[in-house]
Amino acid sequence: MNKSTGDANRDGGRDGDRMGGLAKGLAVIEAFDGSRPRLAIADVARIVGLERATARRCLLTLVELGYAEHDGKFFSLTPRILRLGTAYLSSTPLPAIVQPFLQALSEQTGESCSASILEGTEIIYVARAAQQRVMSINLHVGSRLPAYCASMGRVLLAARPEAEARRILEATDRRPLTRNTRTAMADLMAELAAVRQDGHAVIDQELEVGLRSIAVPILAADGRVVAAINVGAQAMRVSVEDMRRTFLPLMLGVQGELRRMLS
Repeated sequence: MNKSTGDANRDGGRDGDRMGGLAKGLAVIEAFDGSRPRLAIADVARIVGLERATARRCLLTLVELGYAEHDGKFFSLTPRILRLGTAYLSSTPLPAIVQPFLQALSEQTGESCSASILEGTEIIYVARAAQQRVMSINLHVGSRLPAYCASMGRVLLAARPEAEARRILEATDRRPLTRNTRTAMADLMAELAAVRQDGHAVIDQELEVGLRSIAVPILAADGRVVAAINVGAQAMRVSVEDMRRTFLPLMLGVQGELRRMLS
């Protein structure tokens, strides 16, 4: 059981302001993902760590509100669930501010460019300008990737205090996605230290064979890291040296322009 769903299994909290029912409902929504688009009550109960009766009530409530549908056995989310993500995207100026810069960067490099934020052990894509598909999965706004082996993830982890970054990595399922994936804690902490010193991260076929990417942090005016941007390219076409020599100066230019705009 992961932390977010485990927390949802408690009606109380450290203070009396916590709504256990709301936490459980949100955890039920998070049980669905690309690999689990259709779930039975027993599946949701197991994934979230709820009693079957509680999972059933949450699911039927989502159906009643139009956020899920039920075919008699399996539940699945409906497009209405997108309203929850849209509420975030429309309430923060970051995606709207970053998007034109990503588009320009993508046109300059001829490669796909993205922006993401860190949530737990994953990064979430909040903006993207795609020239071509460089990964086997179709990335889009709202996509999630593990932070430990993604260039933007390492930039965002490096921005956290060392002890916090370590806790996040310890809570991560650090499986080797390719033969190049760094999974040992010592290696990853050394990588984060290098990112802090260099100001950028490069991933060389750790997330997927044939994919390289380079990322830099996006800073607010006060120096806070609020997001990361990256450029991804096929390894057969672009070397690590090419990325640092050609892409990095352009990305640092975007970083400077955005810092002047973000308060």
